[in-house]
Amino acid sequence: MGPVPLCLLLSVTSLAVVVAVEAQEATGGDDEYTWPQWKVPLVRNKRTVTLSSPGFMAKPQGELNGTCGIECQRRLPDPSLADLEEFLSYETVYENGTRTLTSVSVQGLNEVNAWPAGNSSTSSRSRRRREVYGTDTRFSIADKQFSTKYPFSTSVKISTGCSGVLLSPKHVLTAAHCIHDGQDYVSGAQKLRVGVLKEKSRRGKGGKGKRGRGKGKRRKGGQDKEEEEKEGGKGKDRKSRSRRSAEVEKPSFRWTRVKQTQVPKGWFKGGASDGVAADYDYAVLELKKAQKVKHMDLGVIPSVKKLPAGRIHFSGFDDDRPGNLVYRFCSVSEESKDLLYQYCDAKPGSSGSGVYIRLKEPGKKKWKRKIIGVFSGHQWVDVNGNGAQQDYNVAVRITPLKYAQICYWVHGDSSECRDT
Repeated sequence: MGPVPLCLLLSVTSLAVVVAVEAQEATGGDDEYTWPQWKVPLVRNKRTVTLSSPGFMAKPQGELNGTCGIECQRRLPDPSLADLEEFLSYETVYENGTRTLTSVSVQGLNEVNAWPAGNSSTSSRSRRRREVYGTDTRFSIADKQFSTKYPFSTSVKISTGCSGVLLSPKHVLTAAHCIHDGQDYVSGAQKLRVGVLKEKSRRGKGGKGKRGRGKGKRRKGGQDKEEEEKEGGKGKDRKSRSRRSAEVEKPSFRWTRVKQTQVPKGWFKGGASDGVAADYDYAVLELKKAQKVKHMDLGVIPSVKKLPAGRIHFSGFDDDRPGNLVYRFCSVSEESKDLLYQYCDAKPGSSGSGVYIRLKEPGKKKWKRKIIGVFSGHQWVDVNGNGAQQDYNVAVRITPLKYAQICYWVHGDSSECRDT
């Protein structure tokens, strides 16, 4: 038996870290580690009107500035029912470039008023290095034996350069800024595609090299013609095997076109009050073709910091590690009603990743991962409303209202979205 490849060792080590972290988190009492059950409000469509086609002229955003932070949000008045209905109204862009605006009504809002603020102020305000804070704690899940298995298999790549997570076989949750800059849709959103990691790569093009077709036809002793031609020297043969091995191991995606895209109006700048846009930095993409990959359900948690471990997890396709799926976990530093502030190491490309935790299902011993947020990315936050800025990596929380809206987008029937 030859030496174990370094990439495999790193992959096994990464998987061992995931298992160890989740095992460490599973040491509390049943009440502390059970998914809470919520009655969520109903979000119903009122009216849909046709809008002009988008320009698709915006440039993708690397980071957001001026997000209203914890102290800033505390001074904002609670939104009225009319405000919430305005923020939760949404645009739908279809594959052919047409666009509609749907206004909504919210019913059962009194059930949301118990949603805790979750504010805390335990983290330091000292400025830190952007995106990767100190030692880089990310793990590349490079081996397909692991990256194509749950929960990593739920992570997808968006053609505009972001990440996302599968909510159903045909629906992907991502960040709104990956497809819309607040004023217009980004140029790449006109022909939007979603990539799912393949389990196996094919050698060659057009199916050549498969079962006796093309130049790679099998010959005597099971050898390929291509291999026979390169048997002139051991060095060449070794290089050939190395090239083919690298080709097989190179991550590849199965791309699917997006049928329609839905973005909440709360994201659109100018259509909402100050500080609201960042709270609605999420979008749902409906795929033309269902994926044969296990998806991850949405979940609602009142406070991440009150969990004994207090950690969040997410995986995405960071720009500085092309093609590789990158996993990380960290503790939440601060949280508000709509945002999670943390220092999970991340780079551009990971925006839109599904932030998840793992808790027990009520009345069962089975553990289940659920998405509790969408990673928005690196942001400069308005700390106290006077212009002072502090940088965080920020995620948008799944609140009961957002759960109701996203669930409706996925199922098309609000009656299926009454309970988390």
